[in-house]
Amino acid sequence: MTDVTAAEASEADPRADADAAAESTAKRRPWLPWAAVLVVVLLVGAGAAWSQLGGAAGARPVEVGSADAEDRVDITATIVRVDAASGELVLRMLVVPRGSLTTEGGLSPAEDLEILTSAAMKTDPFFPANERIASVDVPVALGGGAITAYPFDRYDATLEFTARQGGSIVPVHLELTNRDALFGMTAEGFEESNAAVVELGLARSVSVMTFAIFMILAMWALAIAVAIGAWVVVSERRGLVWPALGWMAATLFAIAGFRNAAPGAPPIGSLIDYLAFFWAEAIIAVCLFATVVGGVRAERAQSR
Repeated sequence: MTDVTAAEASEADPRADADAAAESTAKRRPWLPWAAVLVVVLLVGAGAAWSQLGGAAGARPVEVGSADAEDRVDITATIVRVDAASGELVLRMLVVPRGSLTTEGGLSPAEDLEILTSAAMKTDPFFPANERIASVDVPVALGGGAITAYPFDRYDATLEFTARQGGSIVPVHLELTNRDALFGMTAEGFEESNAAVVELGLARSVSVMTFAIFMILAMWALAIAVAIGAWVVVSERRGLVWPALGWMAATLFAIAGFRNAAPGAPPIGSLIDYLAFFWAEAIIAVCLFATVVGGVRAERAQSR
């Protein structure tokens, strides 16, 4: 029998060289798998920390008024939903009278209790005497921005609370929190003439901003990738390359679905569309058409 040399074996099976090279690299750099695991752990940890920082900033409560007064009205107001499309938010209010203002330890007021609010709030909650108090949802009109500026849209509102019981104004202690995960809250509170006033500002949360910026970059990256692929197919006269055409057409429709997944459902014509979506769709459509035209010409030239 004829002996087979290492070179002949390598020529007979090209995969042997690749396997040998991979094995040699693994022996020289045994730390590579552990480094990859460490990078993944660091990225996951950084994402978790970023999420917690953004959530903590949005959930931090704002307190206005004195909580030391024995006879007072405690108001816990929570932003439960921000509807940027209609320009309003829903504020859930829990009103609890204290001291001599209540008859059942905060469950009901001793006399008729009315919460007077600012013009932005569409109703003034009223609680009859000796009846159990339930939380109420109050719509609040927003100003300062439009949803078409997504994801950089910002809104503001002035919230004012004054409590009147038995025809007299009583002290108010307000605590305002935000529970809408799509928006971050900034608020400045102050007390004015026995009223608790909050200057409220709302902007997209850290998670929404991060994903929106990623969407913009991803749409441009896909459009550039399609343009490069179209240039290669057309410049090298490869004809009608059906897998490439299918990929381009699929990308054209995939980007539309990707854009519609933007958190907060911004309408067509928002800033994100002018920054990336419209351009990406136009570039991909032009590249697809150019590839088909170039491919048809190349096919005809080859058939002659």
